[in-house]
Amino acid sequence: MKISGWIVVLLFIIPRAHAQQVDSTQVAKKIAPWYVERFKLNAAFFLPINSTNVQVGITGSAPGTDIDFQKDLGYIKDVATFLASFQWRISRRCRVNLAYYNIKLGTEHVLQKDIEFKGETYPINTPVNSFFNTAIYQFSFGYAFVSKPKFEVGLLIGTHVLISNVGLSIDGTNGISQIQSFAFNAPLPDLGVWGGYSFSNRFAANINIDYLSLTIGNNSGTIFAYNLFFLYRLVSQLDLSLGFSGLNFKVVDTRKDFTGSLKWGYNGPSIGLTFSFGKKSWLN
Repeated sequence: MKISGWIVVLLFIIPRAHAQQVDSTQVAKKIAPWYVERFKLNAAFFLPINSTNVQVGITGSAPGTDIDFQKDLGYIKDVATFLASFQWRISRRCRVNLAYYNIKLGTEHVLQKDIEFKGETYPINTPVNSFFNTAIYQFSFGYAFVSKPKFEVGLLIGTHVLISNVGLSIDGTNGISQIQSFAFNAPLPDLGVWGGYSFSNRFAANINIDYLSLTIGNNSGTIFAYNLFFLYRLVSQLDLSLGFSGLNFKVVDTRKDFTGSLKWGYNGPSIGLTFSFGKKSWLN
């Protein structure tokens, strides 16, 4: 009787202990670093160093001058702007990122050399007005193939949509300006890696690197982008971010009448705030 009684007790305790062990293991597996939130909004002040080269010529004929906007048109290299981004964690491992950049530049400069742009020649010592307006929309989907309580590593696929317009103008007779412009509008797909590491329950670092070179018909594009951010949790749902970002690309757009080449890079520091919200479904 005593033996049979102990057997009954053991049969009751062992399954319960095993179930508790399984449950605790499953919960542990679902723990993500503290900075992994359901939704995140980030706004940052960005001070990049710009490097811009544009060349627009007649297709099959004169290629035009390779214009260095900083050297030939008097543009300053460092320009302040704002960045905005949004992140949605579909699950603990899957994320969707959206980002937006916008830079509008313009100068008035006396040329120090002859410049040919879109079939027009602008002689040395000519006062020239120019503009460079660019907006970039970024979308990416990432999956963390490694997800631990303190760090994660993943792959991403995405695209940067470039909407850019550049041009030169001079004052003509009767005060009428003569303007020549060229628009670069292109989606630039990319592949990359990303990761994050939590140094403590308030301090963490995130990084992502993207690259792709692609040619379709007579058009081609190359992109290399990176972001390194350090996060510090100020209060619940609000983080301070300090980072260094870069986007470097070259686009060649060949059309029936004109061919344009845009080589642009901006690299620099940023400081911003990140607001997080939403219930973490993977903890349920």
